[in-house]
Amino acid sequence: MNLEMLLSVLLWTATGAVLLFVLMWVDSLFTKYKDLEEVKAGNMAVTTRLVLKLAAQGYILSVSISTAYHLLEAVIVSIISFIILLVLETLTELLLRRFAGLDLDQGTKAGKTGYGLLAGSLHIVGALIITACL
Repeated sequence: MNLEMLLSVLLWTATGAVLLFVLMWVDSLFTKYKDLEEVKAGNMAVTTRLVLKLAAQGYILSVSISTAYHLLEAVIVSIISFIILLVLETLTELLLRRFAGLDLDQGTKAGKTGYGLLAGSLHIVGALIITACL
């Protein structure tokens, strides 16, 4: 491993960390509660959802980096994937609320870990499907 490769790893890692931070911040704008405040208060449902969503985005970023020729390409793929997941999450939550009587946001905010686990696992499944296409 040479110096150029080490610097490249540092750059890609730093860029990935910043991107994940920004994406998770944007995601928090779409929830009906304050993620970090709920985590601080010990809400395991919110924590579970947040951790699974972070894992899903991290996995998408990992695959996009491994398949991209340029850093910008990996960042763009990750951002587009985030938007796709956000749209799919919204549609799925609407369908679950309408046909199954499950309000994932409300249940997660109320601390029902099963709701947070279900909401987070939807992101994992979405990430697996998206990365299968990369």
